[in-house]
Amino acid sequence: MILKTDFEAFLKDIRPTASMREDLIKGHKTFRERLKGDESLKPILVSDFLQGSYRRYTAVRPKGDKRSDVDIIVVTNLDENEYTPKKALDLFEPFLDKHYKGKWRPQGRSFGIELSYVELDIVLTSAPAEQEYGILQSDSVIYSGDILEPRELQEWRLHRAWPAPERRFVLGRQLTELRLNQAASDNEWQAQPLRIPDRDANEWDDTHPLEQIRWTRDKNSKCDGHFVNVVKCIKWWRLENYTEPNHPKGFPLERLIGEHCPNGIVSVAEGVVTTLEGIVDSYAALVQTKNKPQLSDYGVPAHDVFHRISSEDFAAFYNQVKKGANLARQAFDSEDRTESGSLWRELFGSKFPKPPNNGSAKTGGFTPPSKPATPGSGRFA
Repeated sequence: MILKTDFEAFLKDIRPTASMREDLIKGHKTFRERLKGDESLKPILVSDFLQGSYRRYTAVRPKGDKRSDVDIIVVTNLDENEYTPKKALDLFEPFLDKHYKGKWRPQGRSFGIELSYVELDIVLTSAPAEQEYGILQSDSVIYSGDILEPRELQEWRLHRAWPAPERRFVLGRQLTELRLNQAASDNEWQAQPLRIPDRDANEWDDTHPLEQIRWTRDKNSKCDGHFVNVVKCIKWWRLENYTEPNHPKGFPLERLIGEHCPNGIVSVAEGVVTTLEGIVDSYAALVQTKNKPQLSDYGVPAHDVFHRISSEDFAAFYNQVKKGANLARQAFDSEDRTESGSLWRELFGSKFPKPPNNGSAKTGGFTPPSKPATPGSGRFA
């Protein structure tokens, strides 16, 4: 059974809470305001914007004592021919010491900032082509989005005319509609990959967060708005049931789900079971030969998002998926309301609603009338 209302309640309970969302907003807005106000960095800044699961509307609430996290891209005008990755990253350390002393740490390709209420991942880039500055500074790139409003993802367009939701009141209804129509009717901007510093390899590498957002939007549309929720469900399934292996997670896991979630699904339940089964069917031979898949990044075909995941970890993950797929299929195929709900709850844990103890009802929660309705009886009032 698809148990639509149960999945809606479940998804509401695994999304970041209102207070978590407030912490995320406070964390990234404070950082971005401080960055814009820093006189030493101002000459090299082009733009900053959100990326990651926050921006793709695929975030789930953290478990245990973990904090919510948000990823921020900082676009600079630094020339790769003049700045090595280390030299570029070093420019930001005084700013981090000033505002986040004792709370930040260098990472291979970014800086991590650990606050009491949120974690930030800061990724800087080298200079993009000069003709791309305008779009990188436009609403469509720099707006914050709303982690609880995936409908914003569906209307988002990578276009200079697209107005951010928070600015539409200022623009007024007529100008807002004009700009939305223009953004919808024109071709979207074809962004180029950005280049980020790899401290360990001492080289600049391609990344394309804007294409990741656009691909997710288009896939979500092809799945009737269910794709981002399928991603959240499968992410939660892993968090709830397994602590090892640590990978795949984050974007590599999303990329794998995107590869196997069929277009045209009509429910989240269908998306979950068909995606898990698709992974099982596709990689049985690879696992038997102790190999792993290669999956290219959106917009950067040469980048394999699975390149850091070991064959051993993928095999362990694959066996977990097999168990999950079998359980999900039983839940989906069951015609008994209580049985189906119990099986979905076994898959996803206690945040999935406990089913009603109503025996073998095969109606998905709807109780048929025992006799025809009598006008004025109040049954349909």
